[in-house]
Amino acid sequence: MPSIPVISIVDDDESVRAATNRLVRSLGFVALTFACADDFLRSPRLNDTSCVIADVQMPGMSGIEMQSVLIARGENIPIIFITAFPDERTRTRALEAGAVGFLSKPFKGSTLIQYIDDALKSRSNRS
Repeated sequence: MPSIPVISIVDDDESVRAATNRLVRSLGFVALTFACADDFLRSPRLNDTSCVIADVQMPGMSGIEMQSVLIARGENIPIIFITAFPDERTRTRALEAGAVGFLSKPFKGSTLIQYIDDALKSRSNRS
C-alpha cells in the first residue's frame, strides 16, 4: 500500500467528481477519478486504492453492483457511497455489505472527511 492514501472517486457527474477530487487532494491524499464503475474496476491503480467514494446510481454498473463485484473478487476496499436518490433499502444493503458510509447529496464536506478517516482506519485494521 502506498504511503500516501489513494482515494478513488467513481461518479458519472463530472462536477461531483471535480469537487470531491479537490476536497480529497486538499486533505493531502492522492485522488483518482473515474466516470463509471467499469473504468475503476479495469484500472491498473485498483490495488493502490485505500478507499472508494462512489455514486450509487450511474449508467451501466451501479455503485452497489460495483461493491458486489469487489467483494466477489476478494477486494477489501472500504467504500463510501454518495447519492442524490437516497433509498433506505439501498442504504441498508450497502451498509450490510460493508460500506463505511452512505451520504445523500448535497452533503457536508466535514461529514465526508469523517467517513474517509473511518475508512482509512478500517483499512489499516484489516491489513
